[in-house]
Amino acid sequence: MDLRIFTEPQQGASYDDQVRLAKAAEAAGYSAYFRSDHIMRMGDSSGLPGPTDAWITLAGIARETSTIRLGTLVTAATFRHPSMLAISVAQVDQMSGGRVDFGLGSGWYADEHTAYGLDLPPLKKRFDIYAEQLAILTGLWETPDGETFSFDGEHYRLVDAPALPKPAQRPRPPIVLGGGGKKRTPELAARYADEFNIPFAPSSFAVEQFARVDAAAEAAGRDPKSIIHSAALVLAVGRDEAELERRAKAIGREVSELRQNGLAGSVAEAVDTIGKWREETGVTRLYLQVLDMTDLDHIELVAAEVAPQL
Repeated sequence: MDLRIFTEPQQGASYDDQVRLAKAAEAAGYSAYFRSDHIMRMGDSSGLPGPTDAWITLAGIARETSTIRLGTLVTAATFRHPSMLAISVAQVDQMSGGRVDFGLGSGWYADEHTAYGLDLPPLKKRFDIYAEQLAILTGLWETPDGETFSFDGEHYRLVDAPALPKPAQRPRPPIVLGGGGKKRTPELAARYADEFNIPFAPSSFAVEQFARVDAAAEAAGRDPKSIIHSAALVLAVGRDEAELERRAKAIGREVSELRQNGLAGSVAEAVDTIGKWREETGVTRLYLQVLDMTDLDHIELVAAEVAPQL
């Protein structure tokens, strides 16, 4: 089982906080450090000191680390023009020596769009934009050196774009897609995804959605096994009940709820939960959502005592 760290910096984390956690995750042996792509806090958190841009942050972390992979779960298609996003991601991939995994979603959090004056179209139009962005991003990255890329869609038009710079990974970084849509999401995954992620949902739903993605891949003439299956779960593990309670309180959650919906409890319980997810869904990768980014002992505990039992 591949374990990755996933953070939500919009809830209140500086760039330095993120670098510190990414370095700790790298030292502990996690395969990747991922972050959300949001620009406003959720719930009653203060969000201080304020949001950090996902790709600027990952560019900095790329130069502060050497082996851990970096990515977003997931970048919002509503935030950036795909041509500029292609340039940013390619540059971060170069700056990291080819360690980017690129997650893209349609965008969803209405409050942050309203607050910052960003357009959040109705779902159908949003998915049309999302699909065109995937076509443009992959098209720009995969265009052979010395050739140009053009695109004539409903929402975007590119004419003889130089398709530069290229990412370090050729023909492109791995693409992570996810979500719960029953038709268009699996179809997009079948066409573009190297990995499909189920975020914060029951294992029973993961089984159903992975089946849809596999069916879409087969219909598209693609081997379903070429798409990695992954899930994201909130993390709260303690050496004893008191430590678990402290970690739950720090993120404003109840232990009972975390045990039911996340990767929570004792070390033994965490190992058991991962085993059940593996058996029921076939996932080979888990993103552990770390909401208290100052608690480095938390991720070190999981790396030292949970990971070796997998």
